[in-house]
Amino acid sequence: MASVITCSAAELLPHLGSSANATATAEFICGRFNEVSEYLTQTTYAVDNTYLLFSAYLVFAMQLGFAMLCAGSVRAKNTMNIMLTNVLDAAAGGLSYYLFGFAFAFGAPSNGFIGKHFFGLKEFPSQAFDYSYFLYQWAFAIAAAGITSGSIAERTQFVAYLIYSSFLTGFVYPIVSHWFWSGDGWASASKTDGNLLFGSGAIDFAGSGVVHMVGGIAGLWGAFIEGPRIGRFDRTGRTVALRGHNASLVVLGTFLLWFGWYGFNPGSFLTILKSYDNSTRGTYYGQWSAIGRTAVTTTLAGCTAALTTLFGKRLLVGHWNVVDVCNGLLGGFAAITSGCAVVEPWAAIVCGFVAAWVLIGFNKLAVKLKYDDPLEAAQLHGGCGSWGIIFTGLFAKKEYVNQVYPGFPDRPYGLFMGGGGKLLGAQIIQILVIIGWVSVTMGPLFYLLHKFNLLRISGEDETAGMDLTRHGGFAYIYHDEDEGSSMPGFKMTRIEPTNTPTPDHHNRSVVV
Repeated sequence: MASVITCSAAELLPHLGSSANATATAEFICGRFNEVSEYLTQTTYAVDNTYLLFSAYLVFAMQLGFAMLCAGSVRAKNTMNIMLTNVLDAAAGGLSYYLFGFAFAFGAPSNGFIGKHFFGLKEFPSQAFDYSYFLYQWAFAIAAAGITSGSIAERTQFVAYLIYSSFLTGFVYPIVSHWFWSGDGWASASKTDGNLLFGSGAIDFAGSGVVHMVGGIAGLWGAFIEGPRIGRFDRTGRTVALRGHNASLVVLGTFLLWFGWYGFNPGSFLTILKSYDNSTRGTYYGQWSAIGRTAVTTTLAGCTAALTTLFGKRLLVGHWNVVDVCNGLLGGFAAITSGCAVVEPWAAIVCGFVAAWVLIGFNKLAVKLKYDDPLEAAQLHGGCGSWGIIFTGLFAKKEYVNQVYPGFPDRPYGLFMGGGGKLLGAQIIQILVIIGWVSVTMGPLFYLLHKFNLLRISGEDETAGMDLTRHGGFAYIYHDEDEGSSMPGFKMTRIEPTNTPTPDHHNRSVVV
C-alpha cells in the first residue's frame, strides 16, 4: 500500500503570508487535505480486500472443479462417495482451519516453526490481517485436502476421510505454509527479520510445494498404505485399466479448475493497488501489471503441458485421450504455481513442456511399482509440484523477484538467469522438508488408521460399490462395465429402446 500523505499547518503557513487569517486558513486546508488522504487510504484498503475476496471466491470454486474431476475419474458405483468427501473437505476443513490452522500458519509474532496467535480468529481483524485473508487461506487449505482425497478414492472408509481431512487442514498444511509464507517462517522469502535462507528464502509464490506437494505426498502415503483397488493389477501382474465413468465430468472439472487458478496464482499477490518504483517504465506499470503477467504465465504453462501430453501420449499409446490431456493441463498449472509471478512468459512454456513429461514419467513409474492412484494426484501434484519449485530456482528473473519480494536488492535469483545457485539450493531444501514433514505426520496417521481397521473398506463392499453399501443407493441409474459391481438383486442395466414401430405422423387418422 502507498504511504499516507499528510499535511502540516506549520509547513503550509509560510506560503500563505502574514495575514491575520493565515493560521486558520492553513489549518482548514490541511484538515480538508487530511480528510481526503484518509478517505483514499480507506479506499485502498477496500479495493485490495475486494480483490482478495474475489480471488478467494475463485479458489473456492476450484472445489467444484475437484468434485467434478473426481466424480468423472472414478467408476459410477462410487460417485456419491467421492462427491460427499469433496463436500466434507470444505466443511471439516473450515472448522479445523478456523480453530487451529490459521493460527498455526500466520499467528504472528511467533517462531520460525509454528504460529501461536489468532486461534478461533481471536483479536481479528488486525492491521496485518482482515477476514478476507482468512477466507483466502482457508480456500488454499481445503484444496490440499481435496488433492489427497483423489489418491485414496474408491476404497477408503468414510471416517478416515473425516480424520485425515481435519488433521491435514488443521495442522500439517498450516505448519508448511508458516515455514514458507509467514513473515516469521524459517524458509520464507518474505521473512521480516532479513535472515533469509541462503540469502533468498524459498520462493513458492502460490504453492507448488505448500499446497500441491503437501496434498500429493499425503495422498501418496494413503494410497501406498491402502494398496491398489481390487482388480487394478491381476495375479500375473498385468495392469488393468479401471477407467472413470464420465469423461464429460472430467472436462467440466478441468475447466472449472482452470478458471479457479486465476484466483489461485494472480490472487496470491493479495493486493492490487500498488505501484512499483521503476524508472524504466511509466506510471502505467504496477502490481496490476504483475498480476496480469502472472495470469499469462499460468495460462501458457497449462496450455503447453496440455498439447505436450496430447502428442506425447499419441506417440506412446497410439490414440488421443482427453482425460490424459486434462491431467497434463493440470500438471502444467501445478508446476507454474511456484514461479508464476517471477518468470517471463516464455519460461512458462518451458515449465509446461517439462511438466507434461514429468507426469508421464511418474505415471509409468507408478505402474511398474503397482501403485494405484485413481486421479494420478500424487504424480500430478507431487511430481509436477516438485518440478515447479526447481523451475523457479532456474528461471526466476531478478527484476520480478525484487518487485514481488522487495527490500533486499541483492537477493539471489534464477540460476539460468545469472543469479547463481543459492535460490535453487533453497528450492531443493523446500522439496526435501515438505516430503519429510508430510511423511512423518500423514504416514503414521494412515498407518494407525489401517491398523485399527478404519482406513479401507471390505473387499465385498469395494466390489459392490461404496454408493450402494455405504451411502444408501446409487448416484444415478447406470450400466457399469464391471459386472461384479452389483449386489445380487441390484443389478442395473441400460434401458434400451423398444421395438415398437415409430408412429406415422403424416398419415394418422383422427377419431371423433
